[in-house]
Amino acid sequence: MTLIDETITIPAGGPTLEQVRRVVTELPGPRSAAILSRKTDAVAAGIAHSVPVAVVAAGGGVVLDADGNSLIDLGSGIAVTSVGNAHPAVAAAIAAQAAQFTHTCFMVSPYESYVEVAEALNRLTPGAHAKKTALFNSGAEAVENAIKIARKHTGRQAVVAFDHGYHGRTNLTMALTAKAMPYKAGFGPFAPEVYRVPGSYPYRDGLTGPEAAQRAITLIEKQIGADGLAAVIIEPIQGEGGFIVPADGFLDAIVAWCRAHGVVFIADEVQTGFARTGAMFASEIFGIEPDLVTTAKGIAAGLPLAGVTGRAEIMDAAHPGGLGGTYGGNPVACAAAIAAISAFENEGLVERAQQIGTILQERLRAIAAADPRIGDVRGHGAMVAAEFVDPATGEPDAALTGAVAKACIAQGVIVLTCGTFGNVIRFLPPLSIGDDLLRDGLDVVAAALAGIRQD
Repeated sequence: MTLIDETITIPAGGPTLEQVRRVVTELPGPRSAAILSRKTDAVAAGIAHSVPVAVVAAGGGVVLDADGNSLIDLGSGIAVTSVGNAHPAVAAAIAAQAAQFTHTCFMVSPYESYVEVAEALNRLTPGAHAKKTALFNSGAEAVENAIKIARKHTGRQAVVAFDHGYHGRTNLTMALTAKAMPYKAGFGPFAPEVYRVPGSYPYRDGLTGPEAAQRAITLIEKQIGADGLAAVIIEPIQGEGGFIVPADGFLDAIVAWCRAHGVVFIADEVQTGFARTGAMFASEIFGIEPDLVTTAKGIAAGLPLAGVTGRAEIMDAAHPGGLGGTYGGNPVACAAAIAAISAFENEGLVERAQQIGTILQERLRAIAAADPRIGDVRGHGAMVAAEFVDPATGEPDAALTGAVAKACIAQGVIVLTCGTFGNVIRFLPPLSIGDDLLRDGLDVVAAALAGIRQD
């Protein structure tokens, strides 16, 4: 059964879509409402959604729903469609590969595109050292395998993660993730030998980078011990935890301590990777060279693909057959990744992320200067956040955050919330968005905040 009448023409995605915000029905409109009703009946309740539309096309900086509403996309499917939805080269690569073969399993019959993606990741990730790569399906799977590799390499078991960190929804990655609701509540017990220490949250802890690093290192040494520690894992800019940018000097000190104690340093770049932060990888911003880097999201422009890339001697620690998976490095996903990586490198998308970041930061800081309910604006490149607070106390204001997001969506602007306290709106527009469309979206954000009464 389809709810799209045969008389309705659905425009192609990509750059052919008209780049305007247009709300022609209340959200959801009747066609979207009918599809969402079917979702309620057919899809498990645990699969929630934040935007009440049924998408039929997307591209540039807009998402088109089944009722003809055109929404400005400031989320990119959570930092996935960075090159733009339905990018022509990506779509063509997918179609061409699907016509050749869709699967053999790389562990059975290898193919060149997997090798080509690995070569690209070895070249692009930070550090001039010899590297190797293994491909998987999702960010959580990449993180799990990075931990496996680190444990095998070191012969140790313990792993340290950080407050406000997010690493996935599988059992081990839930253990690494800091926030209980909605990610962990009721799903335990979790994997053992995972420990958590405070990181660097300049807006709330007031510490310099070296001070925050020493606090973490002291806890690691006194409560865990370096001798049994396989790995330290951190997002260079924490994502779901609130787009927290660590203070200068924090990551360098953690990396230096890891080097001194033979601990594998893992940078989880699932959300920050592939030009999102105005650098190909966020680790470059902080001048660090991780031992292992996990990637996913933007790597294949929407197809499921992930990777672990790192020092060759660490990556080779796993015995033959110890890594893999039926679908890891699927040939269609690899074709998409090759095309997406070419776009990142050859279409000026790193520079475009920097330009988008300038527009986001300037406008959000101007809004914050006039409204103390925005306590902090932070981020790098096209990965920027506003933290909403009670201006009298500085305490997180999740209710205001949710109200602003809801008002934006009703007016045709997709925004995403995040943060351990639920009080952050994050801005992750596709790098294909135009300046006028981006500014229109920010106008809606400003109007939404202004329209909510201050107590």
